[in-house]
Order: sequence, then structure tokens, then C-alpha cells
Amino acid sequence: MRIRVVDSHTGGEPTRLALSGGPDLGSGSIHERLVRFREQFDRLRSAIVNEPRGSDAVVGALLCEPSDPSCQAGVIFFNNVGYLGMCGHGTIGLVATLAHLNRITPGEIRIETPVGVVSAELHKGGDVTVRNVPSYRHRKDVRVQVDGFGSVTGDIAWGGNWFFQVKDRSPVELSLKNLDELTGFTWKIRLALEREGISGEGGAEIDHIELFSAPRDKRADSRNFVLCPGRSYDRSPCGTGTSAKMACLHTDGKLKEHHPWVQESITGSIFEGHVELVEGQIIPFIRGSAFVTSEAVLVLNPHDPFCWGIPAA
Repeated sequence: MRIRVVDSHTGGEPTRLALSGGPDLGSGSIHERLVRFREQFDRLRSAIVNEPRGSDAVVGALLCEPSDPSCQAGVIFFNNVGYLGMCGHGTIGLVATLAHLNRITPGEIRIETPVGVVSAELHKGGDVTVRNVPSYRHRKDVRVQVDGFGSVTGDIAWGGNWFFQVKDRSPVELSLKNLDELTGFTWKIRLALEREGISGEGGAEIDHIELFSAPRDKRADSRNFVLCPGRSYDRSPCGTGTSAKMACLHTDGKLKEHHPWVQESITGSIFEGHVELVEGQIIPFIRGSAFVTSEAVLVLNPHDPFCWGIPAA
């Protein structure tokens, strides 16, 4: 089995776009095809992104034909442990990759995702602006008891994925030298949320934890650390996390419509964002850049004992 892929990174966070050779998921919406992928072909997800071909940081993207006639592409995002509703950095990577392959030119493209249609504009200079799904805060000032750290307060918010966005000052400096400590702290927060039965809307699992601090870059408003579902950290400023953050800020009257918000990641990369109100909903916009790093064909040999990847712990 051979799967053609193109790798890119957005603000340091890798995306692997599978162009051909993937499973036949049939027809229906992208959400319906995600369910089919998860239930029938999950070992292909692992084979594409997990070691020995990938790493915990790689986010996969399966290019699909959209069911929505207004869209030019459909995509299913996945990572080392499961599937994502939406992925901001991955959408920027998808658009940059399609441009690299000469499949699109500067302008707008509509993309069907499992959580709805998003649009993206490819700018002439190569940057991409993503118009995300409506975002909102589900609960404010939620307290959770974290082992070894005591009470931690945060907001539960949706930006295409569910986030617990910590409002307290982090006990660990947001620096690359502290990755182990930051990962340990945020993982304990996630475990505490599960233990106390704290969830997103409808009982949805909160699988992203986000910390904030003052920025180092003078252009930025904030610096963040984001723990992703598979216990890997986001190298980019996180598009869905920035969307959720801006939704909370706007709800609190701290970010006006169309006013810029610049989010810095722990690696120093930058996303520029703003929100617009459409029919009473908060619509986030995220601008960033992605760069293609390789084109490859993944070879899946059934005689290889690690053909289907090494599952993430």
C-alpha cells in the first residue's frame, strides 16, 4: 500500500496531508466519513502519523471530496491518538500545500470539515487567513483541584475543539526549556477535569489545555502553551485555541470586533487574529503562514511488524 503525502509546518507545527492512497470512505458528509474512518480504518491513521513514519507532533489531514457543493475541498484531521473536529494550523497547511501543488491560486477557498464549513483566503504573499467556525465560551471561571498544584481556574471554550484555558498565572515559566514541567502540569489539569466530570457542551471531552503569559515578542498580545490530545505540545500558537481565546475576550468586552489580537506560541511563532459578529455568533479569523517541507510516498508493507505505526502511549 502506498500513500502519497506532502508535509508542511505552520509556525513550527507539522501537518501531513494525505493526497492519495487512503481508504475509500464512501459518500456522505465529512463528519460521517470521519466516523467511518475511525471505526473501520483507524490503523491507517496510526500508520500515517505515528512512529516510525511520523511523531507525536504530526497532525494528519486526509484530503476528501466535499459533500457540500459550495466547497472546493474536504478534510479530516487526525493525530497520534484520534481525530480533531477542526485544526487551524492544519487548515493553513492544507491551503499552502494546495498552492504548492498548483491546485489553487490566490483567493478564497471553502473547505468542509467534520464540524462545519470554513473558508480560507490565500494571499498573494503566501499567507493564509482562515475564517473559522463560530466560537464561544461554554463556562466561565471553572475551578478544578489539580494534584500537586491545588485549585486552578479557567474558562471552557470552543474554537473548533474543546479547551480549558487557564486564567491563573502558570507556576511554570512558558519557555521551551520547561517543556517537561509544562506538559506535566497541563496533563494533570486534563486528568483532574476528567476525574471531576468537567466537560464541554453535551458532555464533550475537553482534550486541549492552554496556558497564557506575557509575550516576548513586542508585536504580540499574549504567549501560550497548548497541550494537545496526545500529550504533545503545539509548536504553533494554535488556531482553534486562539479562536476560543478571542471568543472569551470578546464576550468579556476585552476584544472589540475587527480589533487585532496577536498570539505568540511557545516557539515564538505568531498568528494574527480578529473576530467578527455574524448573526449574533462570534466568527474568528486567523492569519498565518505555512511552508512545505517534503513530498513523499509512504510504503505500508504488511510484513513490517510496525506497518501500522507504534501506538502513542
